[in-house]
Amino acid sequence: MLFCQGETKYLREIGSELEPVAVAMERFALDSGKRLRPLFAYVGFLGTGAKSAPEIIQACAALELVHVCALMHDDVMDGSDTRRGAPSIHKSFEAMHADKKLVGSAENFGTATAILLGDLALVWSAKMLHQSGLESATLIRALPMYDEMRVELMAGQYLDVYEQALGSSSVDRSLKVARYKSGKYTIERPLHFGAALGSKDPEQLMNSYSSYGLPLGEAFQLRDDVLGIFGNPAETGKPAGDDLREAKRTVLLAKTMEFATPAGQSIIKSALGNPNLIASEIEAAREIMKNTGALKWVEDLIESLTSSAREAIEHGEIEPLAKQYLGDLADIVTRRSL
Repeated sequence: MLFCQGETKYLREIGSELEPVAVAMERFALDSGKRLRPLFAYVGFLGTGAKSAPEIIQACAALELVHVCALMHDDVMDGSDTRRGAPSIHKSFEAMHADKKLVGSAENFGTATAILLGDLALVWSAKMLHQSGLESATLIRALPMYDEMRVELMAGQYLDVYEQALGSSSVDRSLKVARYKSGKYTIERPLHFGAALGSKDPEQLMNSYSSYGLPLGEAFQLRDDVLGIFGNPAETGKPAGDDLREAKRTVLLAKTMEFATPAGQSIIKSALGNPNLIASEIEAAREIMKNTGALKWVEDLIESLTSSAREAIEHGEIEPLAKQYLGDLADIVTRRSL
């Protein structure tokens, strides 16, 4: 919190025009969110048996700002109007443009601002890490994990965009997107980052974390895909059926298209990418996903992947307390409703 307050103070000192940016950045970073990446990083650190310190907390917290960047950019790419029950950043600044009667395109202004704020969040993340107070040797060990996390996130985002452009319905390709867009940067890399913070020789521990983090990361994204169709908007903060409107090429969609009759496939295809979907059309798509067995197939896969993750932490040298936390987190990320 102190870091964000200091950075927004600096923005305000640059000029009063940046007041809306300061407010938006502080609200988005602090008001809500599950904080999963910092949590996994901190548990990864605890798994080494090292003792915590304020600089470790700040270094782990820096990962949340990578996520803030991803969300802001993701909403632009997907054309999402809401995030966490409030207008998405690009929509918020689009509305500001209209309210202030500024010249030019309000939509372009909102998009440009959201891209810049996402970039700023990524800069803040690096700044927060570098100013955390870590010893130089510790920071040098952790930086490769931090860099890989950011590279894999961007690669996964591109894969997601590319799959939508291809219009494919492939389980294998969708699982690859799930692994890189969400799973690795949410669970595996934060765990590696935490291990590097706590141990001078973290390689063996990182192998255990990968065996846990990769399947759980995929299960996490699969749960997200289910919520994208079946989630309650009051809990998810996103409109019902948003993944249909955005034509997300998920595993759930791929299995539905594989299992559905030609008539069912036609209904699903007509819903994909339709920004004006109504409740009855969303419900029709949901019924096809349930009746074909596609939803159950995905739920079974989530359970199988989660079991694999749990088995992975029963072995290796992870500290007992961290093992307990990893078990709890497995429940949190796969059984969540938002």
